[in-house]
Amino acid sequence: MSSLMLHLSFRPVKSFNVSGFSGKITPSLGLRRSQHLVLSIDNSPEKIQAEFSCDKLRFSGWNLLLRRRGSVGIPVVKAAAAAADGGGDQETQISEGLSIAEPPKSFLERYPALVTGFFFFTWYFLNVIFNILNKKVYNYFPYPYFVSVVHLLVGVAYCLISWSVGLPKRAPIDKDQLGLLTPVAACHALGHVMSNVSFAAVAVSFTHTIKALEPFFNAAASQFVLGHQIPLPLWLSLAPVVIGVSMASLTELSFNWLGFTSAMISNISFTYRSIYSKKAMTGMDSTNVYAYISIIALLFCLPPAILIEGPKLMQYGFRDAIAQVGIVKFVSDLFWIGMFYHLYNQIATNTLERVAPLTHAVGNVLKRVFVIGFSIVVFGNKISTQTGIGTAIAIAGVAIYSLIKANIEEQKRV
Repeated sequence: MSSLMLHLSFRPVKSFNVSGFSGKITPSLGLRRSQHLVLSIDNSPEKIQAEFSCDKLRFSGWNLLLRRRGSVGIPVVKAAAAAADGGGDQETQISEGLSIAEPPKSFLERYPALVTGFFFFTWYFLNVIFNILNKKVYNYFPYPYFVSVVHLLVGVAYCLISWSVGLPKRAPIDKDQLGLLTPVAACHALGHVMSNVSFAAVAVSFTHTIKALEPFFNAAASQFVLGHQIPLPLWLSLAPVVIGVSMASLTELSFNWLGFTSAMISNISFTYRSIYSKKAMTGMDSTNVYAYISIIALLFCLPPAILIEGPKLMQYGFRDAIAQVGIVKFVSDLFWIGMFYHLYNQIATNTLERVAPLTHAVGNVLKRVFVIGFSIVVFGNKISTQTGIGTAIAIAGVAIYSLIKANIEEQKRV
């Protein structure tokens, strides 16, 4: 049996009975670390070594802390699994003589809802800040391919530093896992770049309204690509999404075809990312999976950024940006949008692991509402009445769709 990690040493006395601790124990205790105590068990010639800690040690029955004879109450830190050759019986005998005290729960352990709420708040906050800073950068540096590379580059640097200090510990990856993650990363790269192209071309609120169509593409891919039968109520719930987006697009003051088309391509890319993600069951935790996806996606984003925007950047792109805001603010802005991009995606992944599908669905819709609302307030974008009504209808449709889908998934799981 493995040792119980505690820190108490007894000065040498006669051996005693573990199952009752009925032997004599000297009240003279020497508090030293990493000291072993040899325990003997009734009707067994074997002796077992264990380590004890002086934390919360009490010998019940004495007037103060110790009594001449009695049971010992010790909080056990870790009990090892019993050996196959009868170790379970020994463990049972020892447990009869030990009073196991549960450590007190922390405040956060007693109120997990507060922790989950903090995760949601952090997710929304980081996402809103990212969208605002990202759009401000595009106002004086309209190069979405390069900015997309910066987003991923900062995130990859963050992951490498985290791995180097062991927070988290890097999960090894083999050839098979790399093959599974590569299609996911390719779709992630394309969807990310196209989102940024749309952000640079039109208002943030309009891009997020178009991206509200993502559930429609998910349902279509599930039905026609994966062969999953989509219930009729789920299809009907998508009608207000399509109608609302159409209304908002027809009268959107910042509308242009580049912004609209790139947002639609982003929807399709993220849809296929979801399909490939279901196949990429790597067994890693979400933090490591997202880190590897970011690294591979960065490799996909570099060539188009160099080919499409490289000559412009070298000729006048960097020069014009530095002339407008200065080199310090320019570099600082690029760094922080990359950091906020990585952090909000990482926190989103960690948040969605903590909640049920229904909560996930509601949270995702509320996040989009927050982003659209804050972007309108910060940038002062003027929207027509029809655009506002269309956006509201689209968001409501997404909410209905998400609730119906989450209930269906919950019923299947049960």
